[in-house]
Amino acid sequence: MTPIAPHLSAFLRERLPESYGASVHTCDTYAYAFKFLLQFAAKRLRRTPSAIALEALDADLILAFLTHVEKERGSSASTRNARLAAIRSFMRFVELRVPSVVEQSRRVLAIPMKRTDTKLVRHLSPAEIEAILRAPDTKTWAGRRDRAMIHLAFAAGLRVTELVTLPLAAVEMKGVPTITVLGKGRKERALPMWKSAADDVRAWLAIRGDASTPDLFTSARGTAMTRSGFEYVLAKHVAAATAQCPALEKKRISPHVLRHTCAMTILRATGDIRKVSLWLGHSDMKTTQMYLRADPDEKLAAVTKLDMPSLPRGRFREPDKLLASLMGHSIMRSAAPASSRAPARTKPRPSGGRRITRDPA
Repeated sequence: MTPIAPHLSAFLRERLPESYGASVHTCDTYAYAFKFLLQFAAKRLRRTPSAIALEALDADLILAFLTHVEKERGSSASTRNARLAAIRSFMRFVELRVPSVVEQSRRVLAIPMKRTDTKLVRHLSPAEIEAILRAPDTKTWAGRRDRAMIHLAFAAGLRVTELVTLPLAAVEMKGVPTITVLGKGRKERALPMWKSAADDVRAWLAIRGDASTPDLFTSARGTAMTRSGFEYVLAKHVAAATAQCPALEKKRISPHVLRHTCAMTILRATGDIRKVSLWLGHSDMKTTQMYLRADPDEKLAAVTKLDMPSLPRGRFREPDKLLASLMGHSIMRSAAPASSRAPARTKPRPSGGRRITRDPA
């Protein structure tokens, strides 16, 4: 039996960052997927995770794990596919190191991705995003930081990882305020800041102080902000803003909803999907097209240009109520089953079979 620990360690520490050039966040996401896989396999096989052999990761175990991800953990089909993608990448890597598991790996690689529903992106209205931005108390240190974080995440359309790892050196406040963002695929993009967002960032820099971390936003302890830390900050201020904007109560707002809101705002302001793609840092224009499906203005513009046929408008005449009630009564009579109708009354015949007629006198 082949221990899985050395191969998994080499995959996460060497293959992903060095051969594939994956970022630290991608490596963390893959490690997170294998953490749940090994916990599930240890419980199913009744052994410690370090004692699990590579041969135990067969197609049956992987299928059971994917079902567990959806049914018991309540994850979406997209999350299930992300876990399967990490497992597939690992099995391709193992084929080169342990040729004896090629057949086993081929069966795992044959597990198909699950089709997912393509839903409209969730975004906020101008009144809703304004209510959230007004929620932090800017008279406090944490309130200024929170306002600057939420405003910059919305105005620049940043992913949550791009926001919490944004270095202080990437912010340029002289001249036109800009930020330099390192996005997915190690692609850099420079974004100008909106005036209101730049004012909030400038107010935060004035009280930030000399923190030990090089990141722009810090926690109360002087350390770098985390993904979960920003999610907590956003949820707190969304709850406070709900009192002023009740429409927020029915919406599930995550940091990525701020990015979607930024994209919809730029699309409606420019009408150019290419500019939205450049602003968000998408490598493929097809990814940006989902915002066209969510924007009703594009459909309304097409409707106004249609040459619709001119049809005569009839005049509605209300039917007579008495006739309508009689029609309804006759329909009910005809629809009643035969067993429910009153039986026909017939006179019995005598045993001789001869019909007896009465004398009319």
